[in-house]
Amino acid sequence: MEEKITGTMIYYYFICKKKLWYFCHDIMMESENDDVILGKLLDESSYKRAEKHINIDNIISIDFIKSRKELHEIKKSKSIEEASIWQVKYYLYYLKKRGVEELKAKIDYPLLKENKLIELTENDENTLEEIIKNIIDIKNLKLPPKVESKKVCKKCAYYELCFI
Repeated sequence: MEEKITGTMIYYYFICKKKLWYFCHDIMMESENDDVILGKLLDESSYKRAEKHINIDNIISIDFIKSRKELHEIKKSKSIEEASIWQVKYYLYYLKKRGVEELKAKIDYPLLKENKLIELTENDENTLEEIIKNIIDIKNLKLPPKVESKKVCKKCAYYELCFI
């Protein structure tokens, strides 16, 4: 049976392995976090004409699709851009594995009035396969990985769980 790896897991993999472990074990702290709430408000108020939140197999949730061949992910800032890029690449990878090809993707930053084109290369696919294996390893740990103090930690919904 194929392991269920979500777009959120890919995103958290790049942000924090401990946060990823908590998420994989259904320890959710996001609903009270101001940054998460702000992100949801931004998502709700941006691109109102687009059909949004396209859920595929309860694995990936695409913010919206433009002209059937262009996926869009909405982010409020570029502060964790690498994680966002890999999350979107995973969407392309996941869909490609299911026979959907020739897709493009963009990350939209409505507050910055910018967007970034994302493409999936063969090298990216190999990297994603390694990331998926690493996520499964982290998910299977009995205890969460050790905390890594990063710049993003102070704004994280899990901050108190990790540091206090």
